[in-house]
Amino acid sequence: MSNILEAQHVVKRYAEHTALNGVSIEVPKGSIFGLLGPNGAGKTSLIRIINQITAPDEGQIILNGERLQPKHIEDIGYLPEERGLYKKMKVGEQLLYLAQLKGMKKAEALEKLKRWFIKFDIKDWWDKNVEDLSKGMQQKTQFIATIVHEPKLIILDEPFSGFDPINANLLKDEILELKERGTTIIFSTHRMESVEELCDNIALINKSKVVLHGGKKEVKNRFKDNSYTIQFTGDLPNENGIFEVLNRQQLEDGLLQAHIRNTQEVPVNQLISNLIQHVELKSFNENIPSFNEIFIKVVGGEANDLL
Repeated sequence: MSNILEAQHVVKRYAEHTALNGVSIEVPKGSIFGLLGPNGAGKTSLIRIINQITAPDEGQIILNGERLQPKHIEDIGYLPEERGLYKKMKVGEQLLYLAQLKGMKKAEALEKLKRWFIKFDIKDWWDKNVEDLSKGMQQKTQFIATIVHEPKLIILDEPFSGFDPINANLLKDEILELKERGTTIIFSTHRMESVEELCDNIALINKSKVVLHGGKKEVKNRFKDNSYTIQFTGDLPNENGIFEVLNRQQLEDGLLQAHIRNTQEVPVNQLISNLIQHVELKSFNENIPSFNEIFIKVVGGEANDLL
């Protein structure tokens, strides 16, 4: 799969502060790419450079095989974390204006905006002032502004902020539909459950540098610790040379549960064969770390040898 966007050794400095220090990422076409990191890590600085709000001090951004240029602004849709709608303007008037700024003809913009207003069931909002809308309604409005010109690359910064669960699910469905149509999405968020659900690839920036990157499954595999959760009946020894029991607990109806570690890293079939010599297995599941656990571990500086 080719890349729609590459950041190559990007450096950005503000006075005495280095916001980005040699940052390189590759965003595959047609993917949802998670751009992660704690507050102040440098994510927003990189997003601003991609949107040509600022320029890098060193390095470059490549979009569709070309060095980033002013003409590419029409290929990008950006939903910022801090919403930027004009509160005194009417919703329809404002969206029409923003669509034309992205290079759309008025008639085409009107047609596509009407489709989105029908799809989102917001036909009555066209003549409302933005200031009269709830935060969630304003969020929907700005999402439409971000995608109405059908950009090749969409950047969503905390897109679920202000949404109730129903509207958050509506937005997730739209994001997945955009991906199905071939749109690439850079998704910046602190909500790791959304990363688990939506992202194909991730890059984690911490203290101005990329400290973790890769496909979602590959990154998770890198952080596995050969541990498993089993439910069983019988007498399980604390260790026997192949596994050790990390903890155990009594469940209902005489069922026991234990977390074990495959200390010798033997094949799973061999581990199961050894276990059933001692107990009757009811369930056997590998412990896969969540992105929340990985985020905390990496940002906490405990996993440098895994990067």
